[in-house]
Amino acid sequence: MRIAYFGHDSSDAAIRKRVHSFREIGVEVYSYMMTRDPYHQPDWNNVELGVTKNGAYLHRVYSIFKGAFAAGRHKRDLVAADAIIARNFDMLATAYLTKFWLGLKTPVIYECLDIHRLLCREDLIGTIARGIERRLLKRSMGVLVSSPAFVEHHFSRHYPDLYRAFLIENRLTARFADITPRPTQVEQALEIKNEPLKIGWVGILRCQRTLDLLDRVSRKLAGKVEIRIHGKPALRSVPEFHQTISENPNMIFAGAYCAPEDLPSIYQSFDLTWTGDFMEAGLNSTWLLPNRIYEGGYFATPFITPAGTQTADWTSTHDSGITLNEPLEQTLTAKLEELLDDRSEISRYRNALLDLPKDTFVEPAGFLRDILQQIFERDTKIAFASNDALSQPKRT
Repeated sequence: MRIAYFGHDSSDAAIRKRVHSFREIGVEVYSYMMTRDPYHQPDWNNVELGVTKNGAYLHRVYSIFKGAFAAGRHKRDLVAADAIIARNFDMLATAYLTKFWLGLKTPVIYECLDIHRLLCREDLIGTIARGIERRLLKRSMGVLVSSPAFVEHHFSRHYPDLYRAFLIENRLTARFADITPRPTQVEQALEIKNEPLKIGWVGILRCQRTLDLLDRVSRKLAGKVEIRIHGKPALRSVPEFHQTISENPNMIFAGAYCAPEDLPSIYQSFDLTWTGDFMEAGLNSTWLLPNRIYEGGYFATPFITPAGTQTADWTSTHDSGITLNEPLEQTLTAKLEELLDDRSEISRYRNALLDLPKDTFVEPAGFLRDILQQIFERDTKIAFASNDALSQPKRT
């Protein structure tokens, strides 16, 4: 099978993981991607469609047309593709515009890893955006989602009976798990009173409230709590990121990392993983299931999760960490003080994570191939199990 893959950022670690997952099941990938890092070179064949900026919406609308024009110059490869997969809303529009200009009949699959905030607006702009998504979704063979909450709160609400949804969680790949073993031993109660608790914040660092919260709490518990940060800051969303880090000796920024190669050293260097995100509170941030829970879970690093989110439901279902209610500054501070006196709860969650089946965190070999086969079986219908079970899609 040959796939033309339209992506929003070729420098994104999650994009790299998906491309490698396709290649591991024997799919030949031709990618057409924007980038947010013009100095990054993908380790696969890629046609660059231009540089975009996070949150720059007018520029991103322009980039849809510019990107489609750039992709259209490669008609031979696009004609050879068995399917087009477009990741997120703006790239779905780019893919369909390219397809229209070239007169292609290639089927399209919509990969939805985030619900864009424009699609959630209740004004005229939101209505127009959903109208466009409705037209494109209706013409697509299926939609891949990373969280069942996207189906419940968005697709079922706005487009009932117009889509076929397939759940592909942000799990680690089977190949990575084959060469990177999980921890096999977990210490009992950690009674090291003079060593700070280490909290990790990993991934795309885009949430101003998380930065402020971790900054204030680590100052309150100065010398007792250490915040270790790995990833790329989205400076448009957190403009004072570097200044905040430089002024707080309790926060350590390690910079960008290479996933999945660097994940073992990252997650095994701290006691708890922060999973919260408030960039789109009440919407996408509430519905998503981030990479952090699968990465941290695989390496038995328990979670700290704000209540009222899909991630909190996942954490509770799997007994894998601490869920905190508002006001978070108070509840997080109190919980950390409690853990500083008795760290046995951390050990209990670590052991609970290690007792979970491997495929809770790792996508089984061949899973993606099975999903693609189901999509191409036009008479297949997909039903989700309950959100609590968070099971994979089943044929009915």
